[in-house]
Amino acid sequence: MLVGMRKLLWVVGALAVVLVVILAAPFVYKAARGGDDTAPTVIDVEAADAAATDLDGTWDVVPGAPPNGTVAGYTVDEVLRGEPVTVVGTTNKVSGEAVIAQGVLETGRFEVDMGGLSTDIGARDERARSADILDVAGHPVSTLEVADPVDLGAVPDDGTTATVSMQVDLTVKDTTLRSPIDVTVLRSGDQLIASGAIPVTWTDLGVEPPSLGFVTVAPDGTVDFRVVLEKQRSPAP
Repeated sequence: MLVGMRKLLWVVGALAVVLVVILAAPFVYKAARGGDDTAPTVIDVEAADAAATDLDGTWDVVPGAPPNGTVAGYTVDEVLRGEPVTVVGTTNKVSGEAVIAQGVLETGRFEVDMGGLSTDIGARDERARSADILDVAGHPVSTLEVADPVDLGAVPDDGTTATVSMQVDLTVKDTTLRSPIDVTVLRSGDQLIASGAIPVTWTDLGVEPPSLGFVTVAPDGTVDFRVVLEKQRSPAP
C-alpha cells in the first residue's frame, strides 16, 4: 500500500513538472530570444507639469528620470530560429545641447556613446559592436543634428505635447543620412523633452544587417531617441 502511494505521488509530481514546463515554455523562449520591448520614443504626459521657464536659451541634455529619462537606441525586426521578434537596443549615454532664440530652435546636436548600446542578450550586443556591423571600436560615437532652424512656437506650456516636423542629420560610422521626421516635444517644469524615431535602411548608414542562418535581421528599422534637456543657468553677477 505504501509503495503504491509513493508511486502515485511520484507520477502526480512528474505530471506537475511537465505541466509547468509546457506552460512556461513560451515565456522562457521569449526571454531567451529577446524582447518585443517598447522603443524609447514615448513621452509619459501623466508625469508632466506646466512649463516653469521660457524656451529661449541654451539647453543641455540631462539624464532625466523615469518614465521620461534620456535614452537613444534602435528598433529592428529579426527572425530568430524561425520565430519573429522585435529587438530594441538602448543606451542612456547621450550628451548634447540645443540653442533656442525667439522661440526658434537654431541648433541642436546630440552624441550617443555606441559602446553603451544593449539589448536583453549580451551575445547579440557583442556581435552588433563588432567591426562587421557597428564597428564601435572604430566609430565609438554617433550623432544626431538638427539640419535647419525649427519654429517651436506651437509647443504648449501647459504640460501637453506637440508634434514638430524637422529635418535631421543622423551620422553613424561616419555616414550621414538626412531625414524628415516628426518629433514629439513636451515642456514640463524646467525641462524640455523631445522624442522621435528615424526610419532607416541600415545599409544607407554603412551597417550590414547580419544573416547567420539561425538569425536574419530585417534590412530596415528605426533609430530612436528621447532627450531630456534643462536650460543652462546664467552665471551669478
